Amino acid sequence: MQTQMWHNMFVLGLPIGEKILRPVVVYAFLIVGLRLAGKRELAQLNPFDLVVLLTLSNTVQNAIIGEDNTVTGGIIAASTLLFTNYVLVRFLSRHEMLERLVEGEPDVLIDEGRITIDCLQKEAISVVELEAAAHKQGFTSLDEIDRAVLDPNGSIAFFAKKPNTETVRHDAIMKRLDQIATQLAALKA
Repeated sequence: MQTQMWHNMFVLGLPIGEKILRPVVVYAFLIVGLRLAGKRELAQLNPFDLVVLLTLSNTVQNAIIGEDNTVTGGIIAASTLLFTNYVLVRFLSRHEMLERLVEGEPDVLIDEGRITIDCLQKEAISVVELEAAAHKQGFTSLDEIDRAVLDPNGSIAFFAKKPNTETVRHDAIMKRLDQIATQLAALKA
């Protein structure tokens, strides 16, 4: 019994060459297929793309590991998934209302400089994660942000606070006063 267990765990059922070639063939096919199906950045995956990628991995798993499953069967299943995703994404892009219904609406995480805690909780985003996302986009603090929107594709757009006209005018006057003070100090010297 112990011997059978070790045999099943470690003795290859296929030649090593085939074990190496199967994943290479499937990998190459998926790279080409995904490239032809359309390029998307990972941060912009919609729910359909995510489902297709997860299902692709399961579909081609048996083609990669061998046994009774063929590479051809895995490629046919993967082609079907890629084609279905291609058609569905194109269909939804032409039907904005249906796309909005399926993908959801954007969520406002910061509005007029105030963090919307209930929205963060609903989306399971912590303030620390929000700060990290803001830092990646060049903000040093959430205090610099007027508005932050979580888009349906999972990306967060940050919009900086714009100073009001009084603040701009005050800053200009203070700068000019500093210049005058420097000039007066230079004249006294």
